[in-house]
Amino acid sequence: MAETQWSAESAPPAVLSPVPGTLVRVVDAVKHFPAGVRTTVKAVDGVSFEIREGETLGLVGESGCGKSTLGRLVCQLLPVTSGQIFFEGEDLTRLRGEKLRQKRRQVQIIFQDPYASLDPRMTVGDIIAEPLVNFGVVRGKAKDKRVQELLRVVGLNPYFNNRYPHEFSGGQRQRIGIARALALNPKLIICDEPISALDVSIQAQIINLLEDLQKEFHLTYLFIAHDLSVVRHISDRVMVMYLGKAVEIADSEAIYTTPRHPYTKALLSAIPVPDPRIESKRRLIELSGEIPSPVNPPSGCHFHTRCPIAVVPGVCSEVDPPLEEKGPDHVAACHFSEKVATEV
Repeated sequence: MAETQWSAESAPPAVLSPVPGTLVRVVDAVKHFPAGVRTTVKAVDGVSFEIREGETLGLVGESGCGKSTLGRLVCQLLPVTSGQIFFEGEDLTRLRGEKLRQKRRQVQIIFQDPYASLDPRMTVGDIIAEPLVNFGVVRGKAKDKRVQELLRVVGLNPYFNNRYPHEFSGGQRQRIGIARALALNPKLIICDEPISALDVSIQAQIINLLEDLQKEFHLTYLFIAHDLSVVRHISDRVMVMYLGKAVEIADSEAIYTTPRHPYTKALLSAIPVPDPRIESKRRLIELSGEIPSPVNPPSGCHFHTRCPIAVVPGVCSEVDPPLEEKGPDHVAACHFSEKVATEV
């Protein structure tokens, strides 16, 4: 087979074409944090993707790959270093002051830690009502009625509004956080690992609640998680990140049956199967080496230092692969994606 010639100049930009019904479109988002003299942490390093209205986009990857940072960029809790983030066709990175504040009504976030995300000095009623008061939506008895309605929607006793966060379990606290996110009737909710701090039995309840709320209120989710089995259950599409970059985006079923990136394939091999006969025959793909530092990521493909099929020295260590189409609604950033697909 003839060797494919690659060069940094010939690689197309990693930008996805907008699809009708797109609610959010992120174009080449970059977020660098200062880390000493002339040193930066490249937390998000040129990520492009879209979220379609009414869908759940799952975002997975190892700890430190930039998932939570990307979620905060989408809702503008963090400013981008460069790049664009479009919400309903308007670039949020260009908005300031009251205009950005009003847009934030439509983009809310559920935080990872239900113990740290709720103010212990405020009652549950005040916590849920805070966004209503800040935006002047309702006041007085109407505010109290709205808080009780939200508590009922998330499966809590509406008369718990005078209690404090320390009086609730972790699962109940996360329900309170969900109620707060729903208060302003947003269109997009960033779910930043909302179940990782909860017991397994409670995780299932929260996942079912989020699915029910999505159907009832026509919500769109960016669901960030580590558990790939949960992501498969709740997501319509899945995006895989590695060291600040998106390496694969595809339909949920396609990414689990025909992954086109070796990192995705390695992640999938680590999902346990609750059947001893099947589990004993599965082959775990062990990645060699340590995760490189985001302060000084490898040249070329960031994954080449741990990739089992990388050509080093060669194209993998010299040219950063673009995020390009590998199939219908399936994009990946790998020079040898065909080889990955045939070896699944």
